[in-house]
Amino acid sequence: MTAVSVRHTDLANRGVLITGGGSGIGAALVEGFAAQGAKVAFLDIAEQQSRKLAGRLSEKSAHPVVYLKADLRNVAETQAAVDEVAGKLGSLAVLVNNAGWDDRHELDAVTEEYWDASQAINLKQMFFVSQAAVPHIRKTGAGAIVNFSSIAYLLNMGEMPAYTTAKAGIIGLTKSLAGRLGAENIRVNAILPGMIVTERQKELWLTEEGIGKMVARQCLKRVLMAEDLVGPCLFLASNASAAMTAQTIVIDGGAL
Repeated sequence: MTAVSVRHTDLANRGVLITGGGSGIGAALVEGFAAQGAKVAFLDIAEQQSRKLAGRLSEKSAHPVVYLKADLRNVAETQAAVDEVAGKLGSLAVLVNNAGWDDRHELDAVTEEYWDASQAINLKQMFFVSQAAVPHIRKTGAGAIVNFSSIAYLLNMGEMPAYTTAKAGIIGLTKSLAGRLGAENIRVNAILPGMIVTERQKELWLTEEGIGKMVARQCLKRVLMAEDLVGPCLFLASNASAAMTAQTIVIDGGAL
């Protein structure tokens, strides 16, 4: 992992919850917050790799990293998991809504069931995780929510209409939550990653040719990795962005 050199001292000992933290971008975020001295917990449905990550990070972090298995498509299960996390951490000040499912799907093949499943994991859960977390964040007197969207909905990508619809919806949700929670000193912002090359992406979708085409489009001529999102997320979660809410940050190497 590329080390984040900036130290956000206000994040030390703060309760942080990250969804989808077991692998890829989520795992990089979990490690990044743990390195800041935060009390970190994460939710993920993939149990084996998540337990391995939590164990590895707990050995070198100021606080044990807490993992809870949760299927975010199940609202009741998700709400119970958020409450349990808050209890285990002692408080909750930061929520990072990272979990998502970037499945490709042809327009003609999308069924009602598929559409609903895509919205459930990409958009619906983000609202209900936030709803469950806000009462706990309120108790700290201030806090931050960081939602992960994507530049995909800005690229006219035809092979993932359900996913891109959800990612566009996250921006609307971000601005609405920011408007509602600003008076309570809870800030809500969003990050829009570009093509982030993870092991899962390489296994399922990305080819060397496709990666090369995106790098050629970017101003920065290098492959973007999960670690490139850690610094921006720490910034949005910390007091470094204390006057910033209802905004989006694009991290795409200058592709747009």
